[in-house]
Order: sequence, then structure tokens, then C-alpha cells
Amino acid sequence: MTEGTTSAAAEGADTLTRLEQEGEIAADYLEGLLDIADLDGDIDMDVEADRAAVSIISDASGRDLQKLVGRDGEVLEALQELTRLAVHRETGDRSRLMLDIAGYRAKKRAELSELGAKAAADVKNTGESVKLQPMTPFERKVVHDAVKAAGLRSESEGEEPQRFVVVLPA
Repeated sequence: MTEGTTSAAAEGADTLTRLEQEGEIAADYLEGLLDIADLDGDIDMDVEADRAAVSIISDASGRDLQKLVGRDGEVLEALQELTRLAVHRETGDRSRLMLDIAGYRAKKRAELSELGAKAAADVKNTGESVKLQPMTPFERKVVHDAVKAAGLRSESEGEEPQRFVVVLPA
């Protein structure tokens, strides 16, 4: 094994350890939040695509957890930012942690992937670019990935919070 290979492997292990640490800090923060709000939920941690991923899942109906999702995921987005801040406070590093509650983000990802694929198919059929509705950064990223997987390219245009995806012909 060469020195560069050893270094790359060590760097990868360090990154994984750092992301696992972020997940642990986030889980502790969220457990405290659930206790304060008197809500039941289990916390699941993972590392996905070079970022910590933390999910709050419910054994019961999950209706209580819907309060933490809010309308169109607004409360979820705010909780994700607060959780990232809690991680930053502990580590001193900016976190790209992703939070999901009651499967909301996973379901949304599937819907957005389908939207991106459909928009790409429309562009392929008509040769005309398609402008989508304004989306959050997370939503735009999922659509961009789906468009790329369909073999086309896309761009984000506009200013937050009205930033949107444009799917472009090949």
C-alpha cells in the first residue's frame, strides 16, 4: 500500500468518524427537544453521501411528529437549522446534517425525483425548457439530480425564497 493510499483511507475514516460524531450530537439535541415537547419518537442515525443523516421515527401513528414537520416541511427545515447550529456549537465546524421526521423528507425526495424525471421527459419531447415552481435548496438538489440522471441539465434561477429550477434541452 502506498503512502497516498494510506492517507486517503485515514482521511475517509476521519470523515466518517466526524460525521458519526455530528449524528451523535444531533441525536442528543433532538432527544432533549422531544423530551421538552413531550413527544415520542425514536432517533435513527446514518451517514449518507458524505453527510450525517438523522431521522426521528415513530412507532405509533406519527401524528404527534407531524407537528415537527409543519406545513410544507417549514418546521422541519427550522429544526434542521437549529440542529446544525447545535452541532456547530459543539464541534466548531459547519454541519451539512440532514434531518428527516416521520419519513417526510424521504417521501418528498421520491415525489421530487418523479417531478424532475417528468420535467426532463417533457423537455426531451418538446425541445423547450421547463421552469418549475420555487423550491427549497433541498428540493432543488433532488430535482437537479433527477434531471441529470435523465441525461439533461438544469439550472437554478431567481432569488430565495422564489428560487426555482429550469430544465434545459440537451
